[in-house]
Amino acid sequence: MRVTGSHQYPTMESVIYGKPAAEALREEAERLDARRVYLIASRTLNTTTDEIGKIRQALGDRHAATFDGVPQHTTRDVVTQIARQAGEAKADLVVAIGGGSVVDAAKIVLMCMEHEIFEPDGLDGFETTPDRRFGPFRTPKVRMIAIPSTLSGGEYNSGALVTDTSRKLKQIFNHPMMMPRSIILDPAITKYTPEKLWLGSGTRAMDHGIEAICSSRPNVLVDAVCQQGLRYLHDGLLRTKAHPDDEPARLSCQLGSWLSAFGLQSRVPMGASHAIGHVLGGTCDVPHYFCTAVMMPSVLRYNRPATEAAQRSIAAALGAPGRDAGEAFAAFIAELGLPRRLADVGVGEDRFELIGRNAMLSIFTRANPQPIREPGDVVKILKLAA
Repeated sequence: MRVTGSHQYPTMESVIYGKPAAEALREEAERLDARRVYLIASRTLNTTTDEIGKIRQALGDRHAATFDGVPQHTTRDVVTQIARQAGEAKADLVVAIGGGSVVDAAKIVLMCMEHEIFEPDGLDGFETTPDRRFGPFRTPKVRMIAIPSTLSGGEYNSGALVTDTSRKLKQIFNHPMMMPRSIILDPAITKYTPEKLWLGSGTRAMDHGIEAICSSRPNVLVDAVCQQGLRYLHDGLLRTKAHPDDEPARLSCQLGSWLSAFGLQSRVPMGASHAIGHVLGGTCDVPHYFCTAVMMPSVLRYNRPATEAAQRSIAAALGAPGRDAGEAFAAFIAELGLPRRLADVGVGEDRFELIGRNAMLSIFTRANPQPIREPGDVVKILKLAA
């Protein structure tokens, strides 16, 4: 057992489950005395279902406005536009309803509102770098609530991924108070999520748990919680693939995402899978929810010399005790029917050097348990996944 380390508790007040999202949000708005609730919603949920309508109706006069145009790989252009509109609406609470891009947008909108950043280049100088975890943001006056419809789990941490489209570079922005005050889990909202997005985002949630267990700075509480999260996700994803209408299985996946995010939420450093995944999205336009599927087996293989004991616990959580963790995860991806190689998502070896250079800009690269000292080390991992 690992007996040294530290644990940081997040600036989050509650995770709410077991009641409809509209009811839970209304109660939270009343508790917080929020009078101008600004919704940032999935366009699919807003235009093809009645879920956002139910939420607006439950909020009544507290609803200020709704925005539903957040793109994949949340962009600076859109978040600064939203911040301006939310400011004009005099928002005193921001609510994200949708997937990871929507949640990330809500987080950084809080900071854009606080600093009156209404143009994309206004975010320059606030991004996280290998030498600076937190940008020079002030504590935001307006906070947020998240109602996720996918499983990526970004709502459980205080960072946001935002793409600078002018440089095709996905960057991290972070402040402790970008963490949602509350997270509302309602499996009924997730039934509209496309299968590949649901399953792929579930593997992205598993990424949090795997990299926390393998982290260069782990702790015993995180290990135990993340192992259980991996079990919930492994079993729940297989059940929902076989039976999409299995609502208890969907809730099991949501709980697994919560538990798997415990390490990142507690600021246990992530590693190469996160670093490379962010570059694949921002630089190569790979959907975020496919990045873990194509990269994790190779990252585990690269990290094996430094993480053998941790990888044994991961294999057990994946229902394959005694098996190589990378092989166990690859077999699980095959069962889910997700892409398994970089070639499957349109990334050829001609992009590897650029990916390697951009990955070296990530705070997570430096934290990888098996050292990554230069872009060539990243390329080694990419070749394993080719």
